Amino acid sequence: MRSTSSPTRHSALEDLQGLSIGIFACSLGIHVLTHVGLITGQTAGVAVIISYLTGWSFGAVFFVVNLPFYWLAWVRLGPEFTVKSVISVTLLSLVTEALPGQFTIAHLDPWLGAVIFGVLVGLGLLGMFRHNGSLGGLGIVALIVQDRYGFRAGYVQLAADAVIFTTALALFDLPVVLWSLLGAAILNMVIAFNHRRDRYIAT
Repeated sequence: MRSTSSPTRHSALEDLQGLSIGIFACSLGIHVLTHVGLITGQTAGVAVIISYLTGWSFGAVFFVVNLPFYWLAWVRLGPEFTVKSVISVTLLSLVTEALPGQFTIAHLDPWLGAVIFGVLVGLGLLGMFRHNGSLGGLGIVALIVQDRYGFRAGYVQLAADAVIFTTALALFDLPVVLWSLLGAAILNMVIAFNHRRDRYIAT
């Protein structure tokens, strides 16, 4: 029988470790993604595409692209979520800048890179969601839609990805887009099948 008592909140230390692991997993996934020259959806995908086209660093672009979404997060999801998201985006930007000099990949096929990316970032985002954080951007919009209308966050992100990947078809070779779609699909399915607040013991 499901308990009717209020769920136990995560402590500050639990939030710290959960968000840290989530950020690290997402950073590793993005490092793999950019190593094999693929793209993704959401705000990170926009930042990856801009970095490829301009030569600017992903971390810097990702940080800037997220700035307009913080006001929406503050109004709709509250200051705690917003502060955690700002910190998470900043740290991910820094970690993704540092990883290439510390973690070199000798060989990786694009299809496997896509799978690794999807699994790592999907699990990383799940951990962050469970500790009331996110990587900002369109993920904030997805969480607002899920909490207000009950439409799964993963499916909201799939819809946004469809727009981004349709645009990408005009900018990149077809194999790049197809392998990238595989990674994005895995990522969003991980979230769609596992991100349910009613199954959480702590919030």
